[in-house]
Amino acid sequence: MVKIFVALLLSTFYSAAFADSLELKNGRSIEGIIIEEGQDTVKLEVCQGVISFRKTEINRITKADAARQEQIRQRCARQQQESKERLLKKQAEEDSKPKGVAFSQDSSTITVGVRLNNKIDASLVLDTGASLIMLRKDIAKGLGIELDGVKPDGKMTLADGRQVNAKRIILESVRVEGVEAENVSAAIILDEVGNFSFGDGLLGMSFLSRFNFKVDHRQKRLILEKLYP
Repeated sequence: MVKIFVALLLSTFYSAAFADSLELKNGRSIEGIIIEEGQDTVKLEVCQGVISFRKTEINRITKADAARQEQIRQRCARQQQESKERLLKKQAEEDSKPKGVAFSQDSSTITVGVRLNNKIDASLVLDTGASLIMLRKDIAKGLGIELDGVKPDGKMTLADGRQVNAKRIILESVRVEGVEAENVSAAIILDEVGNFSFGDGLLGMSFLSRFNFKVDHRQKRLILEKLYP
């Protein structure tokens, strides 16, 4: 038997004047476009997909002409586009809500777990004084960036005042738990920097400026509210 949820799904479909129609033996009428009719089954295309019916379930089949079927397809395309736009709007609204991100903290640094380019995970030190995300060479290699023979295109100043040679790149994505930014400017540090308060690199303003953000030291949460993609 056709499940109850199928009938509910189709209850808002088009008028029978513009569709093929299956009149079922249980008294229900289902409208759409018949895309295949075999000896034992009929496949009906509706906006939400394709549903198969056994012919033993069907009392009568009424078919529309090609012009009316094309009208249905066009209406389905409009419905699907409107549904996609609603989902995108809902996702954008969800993304804009403030989200709390857990961090670890010692006496001098806040370290955040970050996923880069959906490839590797890194521990970056939160640094509002850094204009860019800054990464160690080994992290860059993990991203598949070849550094042999690469020449620096500038110098960066670390929090302790040291200047280091760096190569600028664009990260396709930077994800912190459920919060993501795309096409984020970053720099690969070509010099050795040691381990002092640096982790795998620095989470700088090229990422943080995409958000209203604040640090909740009590709960050890970084609160991020997205401003733009």
